[in-house]
Amino acid sequence: MRFARSKRGLRLKTVDSCFQDLKESRLVEDTFTVDEVSEVLSGLQAVVYSEVESELINTAHTNVLLLRQLFSQAEKWYLKLQTDISELENRELLEQVAEFEKAEFTSSNKKPIIDTMKPKLAPLNEGGTTELLSKEISRLQEENEKLNSRLKTIEMQATHALDEKSKLERALQDLQLDQGNQKDFIKAQDLNDLENTVAALKSEFQKTLNDKTENQKSLEENLATAKHDLLRVQEQLNMAEKELEKKFQQTAAYRNMKEILTRKNDQIKDLRRRLAKYEPED
Repeated sequence: MRFARSKRGLRLKTVDSCFQDLKESRLVEDTFTVDEVSEVLSGLQAVVYSEVESELINTAHTNVLLLRQLFSQAEKWYLKLQTDISELENRELLEQVAEFEKAEFTSSNKKPIIDTMKPKLAPLNEGGTTELLSKEISRLQEENEKLNSRLKTIEMQATHALDEKSKLERALQDLQLDQGNQKDFIKAQDLNDLENTVAALKSEFQKTLNDKTENQKSLEENLATAKHDLLRVQEQLNMAEKELEKKFQQTAAYRNMKEILTRKNDQIKDLRRRLAKYEPED
């Protein structure tokens, strides 16, 4: 309202200046003929008409930009808007707005009305298909985050198992190398004991290796299952978003707004054709 009031004040000052310029430039004689008066009034009419038309067009365009911001925010949050064009000509509501403006801007030194006395907007109540789709999207997003966290944990476990397997293989190779270097320096009775020890170590290592291999296979299967679940959830999320967009385009509010925009475009084109009649030819 402050913005509209400021723009209105500027336009009124422009209209006043049109009359003032006319007085100073044309009303310099004591008497005028009928033709001269008619010419003066015609020129003044053209100037005032141009100013008023420019203000009306600018007001309509600024209202369109304001509605565009509101619609963009509503679309982002999947809100369902409803409008009643007939309320724009409700005299009672218009008088209330006028009284509100008068109370707010009677004096720049006065403080505004206490916020607690101003009416508050009622909260939006979503329902039906929009609410169900919004809840489903939230649920799928939470499930997607859980699966991503689970996938990272499984990948870390698989990496740790592979590192353990590599360490055990290197330890076995070092043990076999030490055994080959010491065969020439040990006695015959100790050789059998050493071979038995190596056999026991091999058996134990093989058992550990088999356990690690089975654990690795299980981790890989879990990793593949988690990836499939992640792809399925992402596909469900995309389908839910498309369904929501389709439902929104089929709502009465969307069709009504589309019809209103079409009529406004036709009115703007008609105003431009009318304006072209008054513009001087080159």
